[in-house]
Amino acid sequence: MNKYHEVANKINSYIQEKNLARGHKLPTLTELESTYNVGKNTIIKALEVLETNGMIYQVRGSGTYVRGRHRKGFVNLTDVQGFQSIFREFNLSSEVIELKEIQAPSNVAEILELTDQETLYYIKRVRYIESRPFCVEESYYLKTVVPYLNKEIASQSIFNYLTNDLKINIHFSDLFMRIGKLNQEEAVYLQLETHDPSLIIESIYYLSNGRPFNYSNIKYHHEEAQFFVQGNNF
Repeated sequence: MNKYHEVANKINSYIQEKNLARGHKLPTLTELESTYNVGKNTIIKALEVLETNGMIYQVRGSGTYVRGRHRKGFVNLTDVQGFQSIFREFNLSSEVIELKEIQAPSNVAEILELTDQETLYYIKRVRYIESRPFCVEESYYLKTVVPYLNKEIASQSIFNYLTNDLKINIHFSDLFMRIGKLNQEEAVYLQLETHDPSLIIESIYYLSNGRPFNYSNIKYHHEEAQFFVQGNNF
């Protein structure tokens, strides 16, 4: 993870922990440099990340202000910090249904731009929020980038494991959304009926060099999933 992303996460944590209201003015650039012991350029890039993610807004000649917390329970589609961070105020849990090493299926190989039959970690798990089923997730991780995964890691926060333990710099992502219907197995996991509607989000995550290394297909419980997108720079 780049230094400015680390600083952005620390400032974000500060905003959340202090429960700062919309319009609260953050310390100056000089004060932030001193607090986090980094240079001016690092602070500027960190604030750009936070502004893009809808956490702050900057007023030229005035300062940096808290934009305002999102509505409780709503997921920012531009947030790539993982469920544990997004839903920090809730009790989250995961049930790992399957975890194994596989050769990349043709459709996943195409999505991840693989030229050879490379080995992937395949993970299928059900995510719960306050003990209620929230989504069924199928994920593929390139083993040359993520050399080790087990059920203990997968039952917690894979995002934290990637960024904190493996020091992987997740640089950007692509999201593709559509409405579909649940099959029988998915409906059982989500405690719904077969053919009930579901918001399906396919995501591709990329390294800092632009290489895709993770593809996920997530089907959400239609009564639990709530999303929002914040507009910037009109």
